[in-house]
Amino acid sequence: MATTRGNKPREAVKRQLVWPFSSLYVLTASAVETILPTEPVMADQIVITEKSSQAKDVRAAVGSRYGDILPAEGHLLDLLEPEDVVPDWKRWSPILLRPEGLYGTRPAEGGNKAAKLKAIREALRTAKRVWLATDCDREGQLIGQEILEHYEYRGQVMRVLFTAQDSQTIRDAFGRAKPNAEYARLYAAAVARRQADQIYNLSLTRTATVILGQGARRVIGVGRVKTPTLAIVCKRELEIRNFVPISYFEVVATAKVAAGQFQMRHAPQERIVRREIAQDIANAAEGFEGALAVRVEDKRQGPPKLHDLPSLQKLCGSRFGWPASKTLEVAQELYDGEGKKIITYPRAEVRYLPQSLISDVPKIVAGLQMGQSFSTIPVPEPPVIRKGASGTFYDKGLEGASHHAVIPNVNTIDKLPEVWPRLSFDEKKLFDVIARAYLAALMPDFRYRQTTATLDVRGFEFRASGRQPINLGWRAAFPDWQPADEKGDEAQLLPPLRNGETALLQDPKIEDKETRPPPRYNEGTLIEAMQNAWRFVDDEVLRERLKEAKGIGTPATRAEIIGGLKRQRFLMAQGKHIVPTETGLSLFGVLKQADPALVDPGVTAQLECLLDDVVVGKQEMVGAIDAVCDVAQRIIGKLKEGAAAGGPPLLGAAVVNGSGSYPPTPAMKRFADSLARQKGITPPAGYRTSISICRKFLNEHVPKKANGETAGTLGTKPVSPAQLLYAKKIAQGKGVVIPDEAKASSAAMSAWIDSNRGTKRRKRGRGAGYKRAESMAPESTAPTKRSRKRKADTTAAASTPAKTNSVTGTPLRIPYGNKDVALKLGARYGSAGWYAPPGVDLSAFGERGWL
Repeated sequence: MATTRGNKPREAVKRQLVWPFSSLYVLTASAVETILPTEPVMADQIVITEKSSQAKDVRAAVGSRYGDILPAEGHLLDLLEPEDVVPDWKRWSPILLRPEGLYGTRPAEGGNKAAKLKAIREALRTAKRVWLATDCDREGQLIGQEILEHYEYRGQVMRVLFTAQDSQTIRDAFGRAKPNAEYARLYAAAVARRQADQIYNLSLTRTATVILGQGARRVIGVGRVKTPTLAIVCKRELEIRNFVPISYFEVVATAKVAAGQFQMRHAPQERIVRREIAQDIANAAEGFEGALAVRVEDKRQGPPKLHDLPSLQKLCGSRFGWPASKTLEVAQELYDGEGKKIITYPRAEVRYLPQSLISDVPKIVAGLQMGQSFSTIPVPEPPVIRKGASGTFYDKGLEGASHHAVIPNVNTIDKLPEVWPRLSFDEKKLFDVIARAYLAALMPDFRYRQTTATLDVRGFEFRASGRQPINLGWRAAFPDWQPADEKGDEAQLLPPLRNGETALLQDPKIEDKETRPPPRYNEGTLIEAMQNAWRFVDDEVLRERLKEAKGIGTPATRAEIIGGLKRQRFLMAQGKHIVPTETGLSLFGVLKQADPALVDPGVTAQLECLLDDVVVGKQEMVGAIDAVCDVAQRIIGKLKEGAAAGGPPLLGAAVVNGSGSYPPTPAMKRFADSLARQKGITPPAGYRTSISICRKFLNEHVPKKANGETAGTLGTKPVSPAQLLYAKKIAQGKGVVIPDEAKASSAAMSAWIDSNRGTKRRKRGRGAGYKRAESMAPESTAPTKRSRKRKADTTAAASTPAKTNSVTGTPLRIPYGNKDVALKLGARYGSAGWYAPPGVDLSAFGERGWL
């Protein structure tokens, strides 16, 4: 019999506590358990959490009443490698790597995984019941259940789901735990995704490397989600580079009426591209008098939806300049940070709440309004509760999802005054975003009066519109926010206007306009594009179906996918924006030419839809894996057909880590440009990104000296001992081999060093998070220290002869839309185009491919 402190039987303690008050109320078993000062360890059951911090929170909430609490460390098991299943698969070949059945699992390596797995394995031998208390999403289900499957555990398994990590929420979650069998579909969906990704990614990576990367020294990685994500950015970059701006004109005039004056504009749907036409319209408007057609409408607008992780990442990316990974990191700290826990589960993928949370509204509102910044927000009493698809509380909108939108945690909201001083500046900013969205969702509609006035000026329509607020409603939660459609002319406050009253036009002006290319992505808008991959599908029926899906990737993995592409140097940060490197563009081009399905976000979105259907029972696990394998098999077939037909292999200069994997020095590129202009020839493709291609071009076209040596050839200086020593240190630290090509000359070695050495990250003190936002630049834009060696290389490169601009300097190729960045780096614009004046550091332009 279980005992408590003092060795009294537990039932006796319960009787003593309950009996005297039985005429008033009866304590529940859980209430009694809470009162008991200590709890014995239940040796026949255990709790498995996803990480150590989670185990600590569970232990604080429920003690040991559910047994020992054993943390995992993320995935404690990896899938077997192909060669572990079929030994012949060790040799890379263009085949589908699908085993009979599923890939098995094996213990993962790294960190403290082995010790944690051993502890769980030993406990499972005697445990009659297991409580899975991992994260409440699909990945959390997989992390916990795969351990039980690996060790063939056959005892009772209960699933504990909590969307906040405070003690009360955790206790409630254990109280309503359900048999794990009820979550079989969630586990099947996670297994299907993991197995499908293993088969697709490894099969196509090996196929692409063998067929497209002939002679390459590095793997050409293809990923079911990674490659289409790269494609999204590359397509946008090519759109911008190929964009040809078109000049057009608009006419604006001042309209005078009895009650005042305002601006009217002639802006037809068909743009005016000839100035003489615009001038004729301006002449017609000068001094024109006519009757206004005025339409006044009272309109209303509901509040925006609550936040999920992608919408938070988009907002923080545009407003604060945060990378997507930082938004998740800050949100995670608010969710489970020590002494915080003030928001619900952050990896949300829906923007609704269940109707069961309506009862929490008064407590959350009251808790938020205790704070100074939220107390001024006029939430009505009672709050506005909106249900259904266009509202906030919508059970149907949560089907297939394991958690709801991100909101303040009801169980810790009363502790907000004491928690607030412990939050960093960034944590306060993010909580402010989440809290205001919640309060806005409970406020009345924004009501306004929309006034539109038109005037027929001798056949040309002039128009003016304005919006006058009637009741701010939810907009009062965002006093400093102004939507894009209320800026410019739309923001003007019109005087009182009557339909049919006379207006006089004066002072017409012609405004020069120019079409603009689409904007580059930042991490937030890129994640939004991944989430809305249906936009990349042309088929209307399929587009509509995919709108209901969740795009490509998952909220928990999208930021990591972008980070991986940056680490592989396929993408890079340029200020707030994400742009492809030349290597990334080259890989995209080759894969698209080989088979467009490889880089089509729409294809991946269809596969994601099938995988998501497993959760709701519309698709079986094996059927979803079959569908992914069918697509992979078809792509492999097309790649093999292309190779048999003599299709071009992937240039080693584009993506491999061999002789052409790093760019030539700035001096080599300038010398090549100079030779091309002098001889009237076109340099070969890739000469600006591959040192081997550039060197070959120079060796072929540089004039010969009388003794047969090449005159002016760059890079013939041998590698210095200091260079070689430094290169060896880099190679040893990164676990790579210095290629022979890099050892051929000082310039080649310098290029290899520049492309392989990392930059040191600035250490942040504990108080760094409390600095003002204006002083915190994104890490990617912080200037890095250059070594004396690199400065010397730049100086030497600058001394190389090159044909310069009409204004003395080095010619530059600045892509459209980079004017401000170019000017900050020291570039100037002259009669012959962009150039860098003498003395300006060229390395920054070289890193961007602008030399």
